[in-house]
Amino acid sequence: MSSQRLTPTGTILVADDQAANRELLEELLTTEGFKVVSASDGAEALDQLGKAAIDLVLLDVMMPHLNGFEVCQKIKANPETYLIPVVLVTALSDKQDRIEGLRANADDFLTRPVDRAELLARVQSLLKLKQRTDELERAEAVLFALARSIEGKDPYTGGHCERLAEYSAALGQRIGLAEDQITALRRAGVVHDIGKVAVPDSILLKPAKLTSEEWKLMQEHPVVGERICAPLKSFRLVLPIIRHHHEKLDGSGYPDGLRGENIPVTARVLQIVDVYDALTTVRPYKPAFSVPDALQTMKAEVAKGWWDPHIFDQFERLVRSGTADSFSRGTAAGR
Repeated sequence: MSSQRLTPTGTILVADDQAANRELLEELLTTEGFKVVSASDGAEALDQLGKAAIDLVLLDVMMPHLNGFEVCQKIKANPETYLIPVVLVTALSDKQDRIEGLRANADDFLTRPVDRAELLARVQSLLKLKQRTDELERAEAVLFALARSIEGKDPYTGGHCERLAEYSAALGQRIGLAEDQITALRRAGVVHDIGKVAVPDSILLKPAKLTSEEWKLMQEHPVVGERICAPLKSFRLVLPIIRHHHEKLDGSGYPDGLRGENIPVTARVLQIVDVYDALTTVRPYKPAFSVPDALQTMKAEVAKGWWDPHIFDQFERLVRSGTADSFSRGTAAGR
């Protein structure tokens, strides 16, 4: 069976202070149909990243101003560029240089003299991975847009998603959660109520108390939200937050009536932030609580066994430190 040849697509940034090296790589890549953007040093490479949509970066290690390791670190530290694959091209064979490249989060290495077949194989493989990453980002963007459209239906919910994303991440950092859990909290802050797309507006926007049937339907939104987001593998750590952010430690929450530490710690973080945001913002049937009144109300709920006392204690410290001042601005979704 003949192998299927990948159709070349994508723009590749080649950064090298030696013109001959740049020209060689440009010729090899453009001959294969790739678009190439060049830079003669590390600083110019970063500048080019801000000007063009780059799909892959080939970096010489030994460059003036900023070397390849430094440029790679900056690319991977920037939320707007960290998903771009970076290949370090070097004549260095020392093990320590490869270790430094890995610490800079380089995706791959090429050793000079560059072998044409190896170059093209690595470039095509990384571009294919980048294409899949772009598709994933587009799918996430659709979910985020849907979540914000649900929030936008209600004049009392403006900014709720952004506040939850930012402050649940801050609380997660404060209690020492891993970076992937913090990323999951940021995403969940935006999409936690996406399941409300299945709840009629007459219920979502009802200013009066819900009937038992209406409340039963409302309680299904975490399950619906989990189902909507389940196809995205990158949301593996987000799904438990979506499903369980309305659970309570004493088992009186929904949808599964989980108790204590059976509730994922990330869900326990988001629920505390969600409740605080709901208390400190205006609703059709109540004014916004002051920060002291909101915290006092939540302390009483902790005493009832609803919220995690350790996480609430850290959240209260976060609020009193002034970090969460903007929680009191805007409006929030219902509890």
